[in-house]
Amino acid sequence: MGFALCVRRSASRLASVCNGRLGQVRSISTVVNRPLSLARNPSPLPPPFVSRGFLYSTAVDRMTSEQTLLRIIESEINSAREIDDRDLDEETAPGSFPFKIEDNPGNQTVTLTREYNGEDIKVVVSMPSLDGDEDDDDEDDEGLSNGSSIPLVVTVTKKSGLSLEFSCMAFPDEIAIDALSVNQPGYSLDQAVNEGPDFEDLDKNLKKTFYKYLELRGVKPSTTNFLHEYMMRKVKREYLLWLKNVKKFMEE
Repeated sequence: MGFALCVRRSASRLASVCNGRLGQVRSISTVVNRPLSLARNPSPLPPPFVSRGFLYSTAVDRMTSEQTLLRIIESEINSAREIDDRDLDEETAPGSFPFKIEDNPGNQTVTLTREYNGEDIKVVVSMPSLDGDEDDDDEDDEGLSNGSSIPLVVTVTKKSGLSLEFSCMAFPDEIAIDALSVNQPGYSLDQAVNEGPDFEDLDKNLKKTFYKYLELRGVKPSTTNFLHEYMMRKVKREYLLWLKNVKKFMEE
């Protein structure tokens, strides 16, 4: 009877030990059989993000690029200013120049005005154009090119308001009239302008008379030669103004 009690106690202890080991085996099995994604990343990560280092590097690159651009612009401004100052010292209209010059910075045209025998004369001078076929070597010391030209619109107005409008092209030492029209005040827009025939189709003597007509009113080769120099320098001044405006934008 004592032996049987000992056997029962031993069997009970054995069962307890086996149950404990079985629990450990189940725990190990659970860990082994857990999905790899959970085993490697026990806690989920937040959504993807851009590192602060990358943003800082991008900002530095942008600042460096803008600073480089500003340095180049300032260098261009200094060079353009030196040329502009030198040109302004030399730029004087000839004593016989009969027109008053109206030149507003940023405007792509220059207006000349004068009065002649009761007529109001206005000349609108546009920026010079260069012949693309001409080489830079053909440009002389005064900044004029053999292929350069400046468009002119000459308007001669009577006291009644009636006017003649000449569309011209000015070359060094030469003026070419392209068209001639009559502007009549008090008419509708369609009726106000009478363009007339092609100027080249006019009689030779009539064309010659019109050139003399303009010459008497101050539109002649000596005037347009000065305008060539003036407008070439205006191109430089407008470039300098543009550079300053770009710099102002970059600095804000």
